[in-house]
Amino acid sequence: MKLPINIEELLSGRAVECDRIEYKMGWNPDAIYRSVCAFANDFDETGGGYIVVGVKEMSGRPIRPVVGIDPNQIEPIEKDMVGYNNLMQPYYQPRLYIEEADGKTILVIKVSAGERRPYKVPDQITAKQKTYNYYIRYNSSSIVPKGEYERELIDLANRTPFDDRGNDQITLKDISPLLLHDYLVKVKSSLASDSLTENMKSVLEQMELLEPTPEGYNIKNVAAMMFAERPDRFFKQSQVEIVLFPEGREKNPNNLIEVEPIRGNVPTMIKETLSYLRTNVVKKKILKPKNDEHSDKFYNYPYQALEEAVVNSLYHRDWTIREPVEITIEPDKISILNFSGPNHTIPMKAVREGKSLRSRRYRNRRLGEFLKELDLTEGRATGIPTIQDELKANGSPRATIETDEERTYFLIDIPCHPEFVTDTLLVEQMGAKEPNVTKDVTKDVTKELTERQLIILEMIVEDSFVTIPEMSLKNGVATRTIKRDIENLQLRSILTRKGGRKDGEWVLTELGLAMLETLKERRLKNMNEDEIPE
Repeated sequence: MKLPINIEELLSGRAVECDRIEYKMGWNPDAIYRSVCAFANDFDETGGGYIVVGVKEMSGRPIRPVVGIDPNQIEPIEKDMVGYNNLMQPYYQPRLYIEEADGKTILVIKVSAGERRPYKVPDQITAKQKTYNYYIRYNSSSIVPKGEYERELIDLANRTPFDDRGNDQITLKDISPLLLHDYLVKVKSSLASDSLTENMKSVLEQMELLEPTPEGYNIKNVAAMMFAERPDRFFKQSQVEIVLFPEGREKNPNNLIEVEPIRGNVPTMIKETLSYLRTNVVKKKILKPKNDEHSDKFYNYPYQALEEAVVNSLYHRDWTIREPVEITIEPDKISILNFSGPNHTIPMKAVREGKSLRSRRYRNRRLGEFLKELDLTEGRATGIPTIQDELKANGSPRATIETDEERTYFLIDIPCHPEFVTDTLLVEQMGAKEPNVTKDVTKDVTKELTERQLIILEMIVEDSFVTIPEMSLKNGVATRTIKRDIENLQLRSILTRKGGRKDGEWVLTELGLAMLETLKERRLKNMNEDEIPE
């Protein structure tokens, strides 16, 4: 069986975070199976881990060259592991790979997050008298959870993240051999030498992308996210939409230009979105101060800040929600919106401060593994600090983050460098679907409002400071639905916003007031007609 990632990438810590790798100089089943149990429980939902046998370590880093193990030990170890796996409660089987490094044989035990967690294991798996305990990872150690940690672990039972679940709608034909092969080559996996036209199922099984079922197997969602050419067939609205507001959303919401939606697998969406931003949006300026031979170079938006924000929006989005990732470009900022919001384990104070958002629960742990192996993301809780650091180094203001109490969305505003801010965007070269055309959104103002939109307008008439959560509660729908209604009303010149998000108020235009009055009269007339006896 071949290891899905390159052994050198694993030992270097580039493909997998160091706290997800444990090194053992020799075969010690008691200690090793405590770590197997801890990784299988995946308390922090980071995707399990690796145990590398035959490698010394110092301060969590491998010492090279590796010491290796005697190849004659391998067969007895494999036989022992069969018995040890049966001692775990419930049964769990890690994967064993035989690899070579520095001319020596080493063993790699890959432990994925278990589907039947929580797991227990004997403290001394080789002892005659066995005492069972749960184990979890705490930093780089395997420990017995106590109190609240134990209760939280038990609460994880049968909670499998969406990306790691099987999907009976996905077939082998939906997985692109070209995309899969390209990935395996990039991560230097030995599986790249296998014929994907003949061995697709075997390769997916070795990559742990198949979920066993009584009927056979289901392909996991993350396989389609990464290796299907059209994952939007299974995850509706899995696309990136870019909208330009040349004069700003609040100043003139009617003047907007849309870019063709970006679709495809996750790496493709990331690549094409960043390509658009780098080609059409990112600009450089060089200033030569007087009496100084050095030049000051800066950008309207530092590219790496945009890269981190785009990757995070697709990595951390909720793939069960039928909403795209939305990127809006205005004269003074770029805003990136995805659904849903940051995990509730992240304090709201940390969100408002726009600092490191360290979560105890990661929504798409398997997707994160693949993106890290492609060097598209660095690791846990590094995205926001990287964005802020890049902005600071560029001389730009800090990015701001917004969500609601229900954590239904995540909005990051990346400010433009002050030297580049203008009243109006120059959109001639920005790759828009309708360049230099302002949408005439007044043609459809005579269309009927929905009952929900009518309720929104009536609430605003009663209280212009009414909040979106209050509208959501009144209508019994999610806040994102209300936001789409409000955006529709603004585009139709029925509603405007006066002031900022926090201290502003809603204002009905003259057209909006006239439409509301007309619709009220029509509704009253219909009610009166219904009361006329036949």
